[in-house]
Amino acid sequence: MDAGARRGRAGDPRLDLAVLVVNAGSTSLKLSLVDADGSAEPVASLAQAPRDVEAVAHRVVHGGERFREPVVIDDEVERELAGLADLAPLHNGPALTEIESARRALPDVPHVAVFDTAFHAMLPPETSTYALPRRLREELGIRRYGFHGLSVQWAAERVPVPRLVVCHLGGGCSVTAVRDGRSVDTTMGFTPLEGVPMATRAGSVDPGALLHLLRTGAVTVDELDRALEHESGLLGLGGSDDPRKLEGTLALAVYTYRIAGAVAAMTVALDGLDALVFTAGVGEGSARVRADVCARLGFLGVELDEAANQQAEPDADIATAASAVRVVVVNAREDVVAARAARELLRLVARHKLM
Repeated sequence: MDAGARRGRAGDPRLDLAVLVVNAGSTSLKLSLVDADGSAEPVASLAQAPRDVEAVAHRVVHGGERFREPVVIDDEVERELAGLADLAPLHNGPALTEIESARRALPDVPHVAVFDTAFHAMLPPETSTYALPRRLREELGIRRYGFHGLSVQWAAERVPVPRLVVCHLGGGCSVTAVRDGRSVDTTMGFTPLEGVPMATRAGSVDPGALLHLLRTGAVTVDELDRALEHESGLLGLGGSDDPRKLEGTLALAVYTYRIAGAVAAMTVALDGLDALVFTAGVGEGSARVRADVCARLGFLGVELDEAANQQAEPDADIATAASAVRVVVVNAREDVVAARAARELLRLVARHKLM
């Protein structure tokens, strides 16, 4: 992308420069340049990033109670983010490492943290509250936060129906209910461990079973943490974290059953269902997973077009014409949402300085 072509068209020489988006996920690191029109191109490394970008947007998974909106990163913010690392160790730790590296490599442009939890910040009390004693809930902040917010926000924009369920199925997996563009329930909770099974994460497990393992000395806290984060999910059930290698196995049956059950549960928050979205690596790439999930949802009016499902390319509707629920495969574009959020924040900051 030519730097001159990215220069502003309204007198501001930085207005339409690209934003470098740093997306440190649980299983990958993606760098991309996102232009003002949403077009993007991959960047191999920070060393190869243009020096004249407008800003650097960092996807940060867990914002805790403190961060409910995008924020310009300075040393104080970086320290506060470090304090949240234990809440999402597979994500916030790598994100912090990349923030430090990017701030060193590009010290002359603003860096903005954009949070996955922000989209879920207004969850209703009945969906965000755990049935725990007041001290744990209010003094220690144990509540449901929700994750994959950037991905869910993009999906909701692409499929603007009143009652939407989004299945973000990748290395991490979540199912979210979106009413009129707003998150009203989601499967992930205080951390990204809760909810449906994932590639290597267990999803929800009876806390009594985990207490039993700790009380009997079968595992240490660190061993249990490693097992839940790195050795469970599809990998723990089937020996592989790739659904394509698990067709016909118990692992895939558990995985798709729990996802379908979560979709059905989300319809309670929505009083019905207008559309179902599959997104992220597995959601976009596995026709078998989509078919197995949808096969369990016929009672909701979901009817999949088998041929369209096999040939699906984002953003494709793969339901039959007679289906009461639209089923759409959406290309995850967290980078576009993150870049847009960074631009909007920096423009607000600029206007404030001029007032």
